[in-house]
Amino acid sequence: MGWFISLGSKISLNNYQQKWQRRIGGIIISLSLIIGSGLVGWLIVKTAYGVNTWLGIGVETILISSCFAGKSLRQAAENVLNPLRENDIAIARSNLSMYVGRETAQLSPDEILRAILETVGENSVDGVTAPLFYAIVGIGIGIGAAPLVLAYKASSTLDSMIGYRREPYQDLGWFPAQLEDRLTWIPCRLTVATLAIFSGKPQEVLAICRRDAIKDPSPNSGWSECVYAATLGVQLGGSNKYQGVTINKPTLGNPDQKITPQTITRAMNLTRYCFLTWLGIATLVSSLF
Repeated sequence: MGWFISLGSKISLNNYQQKWQRRIGGIIISLSLIIGSGLVGWLIVKTAYGVNTWLGIGVETILISSCFAGKSLRQAAENVLNPLRENDIAIARSNLSMYVGRETAQLSPDEILRAILETVGENSVDGVTAPLFYAIVGIGIGIGAAPLVLAYKASSTLDSMIGYRREPYQDLGWFPAQLEDRLTWIPCRLTVATLAIFSGKPQEVLAICRRDAIKDPSPNSGWSECVYAATLGVQLGGSNKYQGVTINKPTLGNPDQKITPQTITRAMNLTRYCFLTWLGIATLVSSLF
């Protein structure tokens, strides 16, 4: 997926200069990759099942598992937390720079912890619960889990690579960014509802989300980050520096507690519990029908 996006982007940026041309280029790249990924996934799984049922199950499981980022998200967080626990701030900053877009060279330990938690909150939806949602939908409509999971993963990868509001991707990435926002809208709200229930104080958590999440310009990341902040009793958002420019993001949640490494661990556990709960409910429902 990454190779295809890089190649398509390079061709579009080198050959098209007009706004409308780059937007059309972004649409073509996006639809080609999303539809192609789904079709290829369906073909691979169907062929494997045609050879042997167990081979089909194994291939489908591998394809679906490759689309979940829970393990890599946890490893990324630990890659920053471990040197931070040892008071090696320089290494923690350097490692954090591999996962976030903000400048990290001058971040304090508290700011590093906030950045990790924001990354966990945002990517738990994109990388864990949203792919599972589309796997369940794929099974429900009878085409299987792999095609829709791969199609969603293609959309998410497009948004990550070219869905920026700055040049040279402002026009090329317009369509993939808009599409990913819409595809993630429902699983994001379901994640918020699930975590609010897990918090034991759903009315309070949802009230904070309704108060703060709408301030974020993103239709999804504000909600996904805010529900973690509200559930854990911490505050996210604030000032970040990107390429020398300071951007003030809306604050999310109340600063009742200080963010600690244990807070990050609790956040990752919340993501795991949400995933397992959805998986269990889907398995139960499918067994009944």
